[in-house]
Parts: sequence; structure tokens; C-alpha cells
Amino acid sequence: MSASKAVLPKITQVRRRGALAGSVRAPLFVLRLSRFVMSSTSPQSAGSPAPVQRRALGVGGAWAMAVGGMIGGGIFSTLGVVISVAGHWAWVSFLLGGIVALASGHSYSALTRQIGEPGGSYAYLRALGWRRSATAVAWVLVAGYTLTVAVYAVTFGSYAANAFGAPHWVALACALGAIALLAGLNLWGASESTMFELIAVSGKLVILLGLAFLGLWHWAPEKLMLEAGQPVGLGHAVVGMGVVFMAYEGFQLLSYDYDEMRNPARTIRIAMPLAIAMTTVTYIVVALGAGMLAGADQIVAHEEVALAIAGREALGLAGFIAVSVAATFSAGSAINATVFATARLAAQAAEDGEMPALFGQRDGHNVPWAGTVLISAVAGVFVLVGGIEQLVEGASFVFLLIFALVNWIAIHRQAGSRVVASVGLIGALAGAVMLVGYLTGVV
Repeated sequence: MSASKAVLPKITQVRRRGALAGSVRAPLFVLRLSRFVMSSTSPQSAGSPAPVQRRALGVGGAWAMAVGGMIGGGIFSTLGVVISVAGHWAWVSFLLGGIVALASGHSYSALTRQIGEPGGSYAYLRALGWRRSATAVAWVLVAGYTLTVAVYAVTFGSYAANAFGAPHWVALACALGAIALLAGLNLWGASESTMFELIAVSGKLVILLGLAFLGLWHWAPEKLMLEAGQPVGLGHAVVGMGVVFMAYEGFQLLSYDYDEMRNPARTIRIAMPLAIAMTTVTYIVVALGAGMLAGADQIVAHEEVALAIAGREALGLAGFIAVSVAATFSAGSAINATVFATARLAAQAAEDGEMPALFGQRDGHNVPWAGTVLISAVAGVFVLVGGIEQLVEGASFVFLLIFALVNWIAIHRQAGSRVVASVGLIGALAGAVMLVGYLTGVV
């Protein structure tokens, strides 16, 4: 096995693991849909059930994994932040972010197909023989994913506490409790549940798109404007793209799962751009629809629970509860998956000698317990010292740099279209520069 092939965590296991274990009874239409989403390719004897963990991902399954990875906590965490920066141009921020993500997805897909192995920026650098750079990227990735765990935890705590009208300290307690509980779940291990992931992704899309279209139905573009005295121009949309780019983090996890895909070259080439496109459309219509329901000022005033406010405006208490449940469920799932993936990335890097050996320590069930505990503990510290805006900005900066690097590697290795990779490189760097300018008060 090559060094690069030993590097990567199996994200199929990540995304299918959840708090629910065991079988799930489902209506016939869900069972039929699940056959599309998680395509089985393992040969089996007639009448013998195929183990879920041995099924290969088809295009539908890979698409669901990528969409779930991006929407997992993205829009619930970032809508209020981007509207506070870009105002009525927030939808343009998501459009620009989607363009950069699509170009970067093209580079991830092309590089992974070129090396023919599970990938990601860490593996691409090792394939080039740049071990020191790979070490640095491993640390940056672990830091970025740890920040996203903190973002998801704050989102979980904020929506949970807001649902009961509880004070801020309860939100912090819920956030820390979610990290502790889901870290424990990772240490204990959880049964795979294909249906759990399918229902999670489908449920989030139904609620988000339903909320968005209710807002668009009651067309009121004047509600997208921030209050007088807060001028917002189109240039702020570029700043907004940089500020909330972490909402597009997640599609690249498909590059870790190359060996789990049926006809992997075709699957990743089709599923990745489709997932990014679907997520981009969802973000744009939610930014418009939710803004028209609640109003830009209300969303900014309650940025940590912005979509719950929009849900209440749309459907009263029922909408408020539906969005709050979706947000906490989604954020909890994202915490679990991200801790799982990050601990295994750190463990593999440690086994390659790229990170301290402590991260590579595993228990009798092959769970990287030390990395799980350390990553969760640091995420808890981030929750205590940073607000949602600071955490989102930090995570966005990390992933803008990582995506810029991947686009540069694609250009260097002539993987895919150099024009498309150049768009991704320039866009990611521009977003990072604008974000730094925003944080320093220059723009």
C-alpha cells in the first residue's frame, strides 16, 4: 500500500455513523429511494442480505454524502453572519461561494481521478513527495475541522436553548454537552445506519426548501434591506463570500472515499458538482426566502438562530419547532461526523510520522481515542472563547486556503481544466484576502 493510500479516513463510515443504531422501519417509497441513494455492488448469493458497510457508493449515495456534509451545519450557522456583512446581497455571497466551490470541486475530482486513490490535499502533497508541506496541511486541516466542530456545537446549543427560551449559559452548556456526548459516542462506537443518513439529508432539504419557497411566495424584497445607516454595496458580497465560505466545506470529503465508490472515476466526477450545485441553489433560495419572511434586521439580531426566527414568521410555532429540531439534529449529526473524520485523519497522519504519536493511539476497537478526546476538548475551548461569527470566520479562512492550495496543485499537475482551477484559485485567494481585510477593518 502506498503512503498516500494509507493516509485517509473512510468517510463512508463517518457519514453513516449516527446516534441511532439498529434497523429502521420505513415506508416503501423511502426503501425504494434508499436503493438509489446507496447502490449495492457487492455480489451476493440469492436471498442473502448484503452488509450495509460493504455496499459501494453509487452516484446517488455519493451525492447524498456530499450534500449532507455541506448543509450539515452550514446554512443554520452562517445565514445571520452573511446578512450582517452583505445585507440584501447575501444571496450573491452564496452564489460566489458556490462558483469557487464548483471550481475547487473540479480540481478535487480531477486530482483524485488522476492519482486513482483516496485523496484530499494531504494525499495530493504526499503524492508529489512534499512531506513537509503535507505535515503542515495535516495540522491546518485538523485545526479547520476542529473549528467547524465548535461552529456546529454553538449552533446546536443556540437552537436548543432558544427553543425553550433559556439564557445564554444554557446554550453554552448544551454546546459543550453535545460535544461531550458525541465524543463519547465516537469512543464507544455506533452502528451504521444507511436509512438514518438518507432521512437526515432528505429531511433537511425538505424543511429548508419549504421555508425558502414560503418566503419567495410572499415576495417582499424590501425586507432584505438592512436598516437605514448601514449602506451595503455589491462589494460587500465578496466580503460575505469570504466570511461564510465554511458553509461549502464538506464536498471534499468524497475524495477520501474513492475506494468505496462503484465506478469511482465516474461517480466522483458526476456526484461532486451536482452536490455543490444543489447546495448552492439551496443556500441562495434560503437567503432570499428567509430574509423576506423575517427581515434582514431580525435575522442579524438573532444571527445564531436566524432560521428559527424565519420559521416562526412562516408557520408560527410549528415552523419554529420544525426548524429548531432540524437545526439541532443537523448540527449534532455534523459534530459526530466531523469528530469521527478528524480523529482518523490525525491518527493516519500520526502513523505516517507527520503528527505526534499520541494522535495515533487506538483502543481495542481501533478507535483513535486520544485524537477524539483532544479534538473534542479543543473544540470545547473554542466554544467558550469565540462567538459564532468569530468561529465561522476562522473556519472559512482555513478552508479558503486549503481550496486555494488544491486548485494550485491541480494547475501544477495539469489535472482537469487549468482555466477552471485558476478560477477556483483566484476566487479562494480573493475570498481569503477580503476576509482578512474585513477582520482588520481595511474593507
